[in-house]
Amino acid sequence: MDTTYLDVQQAAAYLGTSVRFVRRLIAERRIAFHKIGTHVRLAVEDLEAYVQAGRVEPVTRSSVLRDLGGAA
Repeated sequence: MDTTYLDVQQAAAYLGTSVRFVRRLIAERRIAFHKIGTHVRLAVEDLEAYVQAGRVEPVTRSSVLRDLGGAA
């Protein structure tokens, strides 16, 4: 098992956000985390899943036409 776990400060640095933001994600249960005694750890795989879930594809002319039901 090669899962890498990060503490909250490391997770914030990994995501390029503040520690407060990561703590809010945890408090709102918007990201998976692990409690080990009193310590909170986040798996890198869970952080990547969170980032990918928020991914938005760019808008192109053909995608707009497809969504409107027209021909490209």
